[in-house]
Amino acid sequence: MEKETIIQNANSGNAFVIAGGGTGGHIFPAIAIANALKQLDPNARFLFVGARGKMEMERVPQAGYEIVGLDIAGFNRSSLLKNIALPYKLVKSFFQVSGIFSSFKPTAVIGVGGYSSFPVLRYAQRKGIPTFVHESNAFAGRSNIMLGKNATAVFTATSDMAKFFPAYKIIVTGNPVRENIVAQHISRDEAIRFFGLDPQKKTVLSIGGSLGAQSINEALSADLEIFADEKLQLIWQTGTPYFEKAKERAEGMKHVCVTDFISRMDMAYAAADLVVSRSGAMAISELAVVKKPVIFVPYPFAAEDHQRANALTLVNQGAAQMISNAEAAQRLVPAVVALAADAHTQESMQENIGKLGVKDAAVKIAENIFNRVNA
Repeated sequence: MEKETIIQNANSGNAFVIAGGGTGGHIFPAIAIANALKQLDPNARFLFVGARGKMEMERVPQAGYEIVGLDIAGFNRSSLLKNIALPYKLVKSFFQVSGIFSSFKPTAVIGVGGYSSFPVLRYAQRKGIPTFVHESNAFAGRSNIMLGKNATAVFTATSDMAKFFPAYKIIVTGNPVRENIVAQHISRDEAIRFFGLDPQKKTVLSIGGSLGAQSINEALSADLEIFADEKLQLIWQTGTPYFEKAKERAEGMKHVCVTDFISRMDMAYAAADLVVSRSGAMAISELAVVKKPVIFVPYPFAAEDHQRANALTLVNQGAAQMISNAEAAQRLVPAVVALAADAHTQESMQENIGKLGVKDAAVKIAENIFNRVNA
């Protein structure tokens, strides 16, 4: 069925394969790049390639694009036994990619990170098809480092990336941010009422990433009464695994809005006076665009500890605060209360993080790809 759909959509013109996913931090930039390319080339065809069972298989079609899934998995750091089948899955994924390319015939392939991007870009490079890598983090992932050596160009969020990629291939663009966040024109009062809260109270937004963050959730759950005591209210995005527990914990608390996933992040950012967040690249890029004071709690098991590297980049510029995952239970809520009461620090953080905001990253990436493919 997938092959038939691809063949039916085959027309003349540019054909872009966009590979990667696993988290919103990979998926949303990929969609933003596709949208920007479509603006430049309305006749272009697009096919996303992700991993079966991962969130891209749902989010990409919601954005109006076709996606096919590979039978592939990433390296499991917590259980070595679960990695036994990895070589088989990798070989199988190359055969799947071969079939996809035979039908779709891409003129260029774009990788946005996530383990599904590796076999797709590696196969394209072997076939001499132009490949483009987008590295969103301050510390590059291993797959992207390997792919970057033979890529046509590597797009990065920050300038200090020559230790990971050939310097002459690096193009600093920033990270693509969702269009509704870049073009946000929502008032704070409207946004707060959208979540059923009180516009007269300071509002804290907690976003633990698209899959949730256990340490953040547990720290907030333990101290929800403190928010009421300090006249603060909370928009609490828990992720699916913690949602029922959080919903039960916050029952009857008018100062807490609990949700497993926030589809209207433009509303959430507009409502927030300050934010608690993991420090994935996508979250950082969006927070810089909307200029929000933020306390980061980096996910400690991210590859190469890149979330800590991401957060430190901002902390060192006075653009954010950071609390380690291990210290969240004791320090997170007191830090939130202290920051909420410190208007001067909030203003300074807003100014500094705002300097890092890039609103046209997707356009820069799309223009570079389009010009190189059509040169």
